[in-house]
Amino acid sequence: MSEETLLEFPCQFPIKAMGKADMELDLVVLEVVRRHAPDIKEDAVTTRPSKGGNYIAVTVIVEATSKQQLDAIYQDLTDHPHVLMSL
Repeated sequence: MSEETLLEFPCQFPIKAMGKADMELDLVVLEVVRRHAPDIKEDAVTTRPSKGGNYIAVTVIVEATSKQQLDAIYQDLTDHPHVLMSL
């Protein structure tokens, strides 16, 4: 059974993860995402602190090849103890 998606693969897809600002969350997120999309360049990663500076949002643009790949990335990010939320 094929899962339906509105995305056409391959495509550029932003993965966003949020966590506490007191660590190098960008490195953590990049490590997790590279397990599933190893060709990510350093300039594909952006970070943005929260208004109060307590949290940080990391966005990684990946060349997504399938829904299964995206699902695996989100699962690994969600399972990581330093990631509070992924979108």
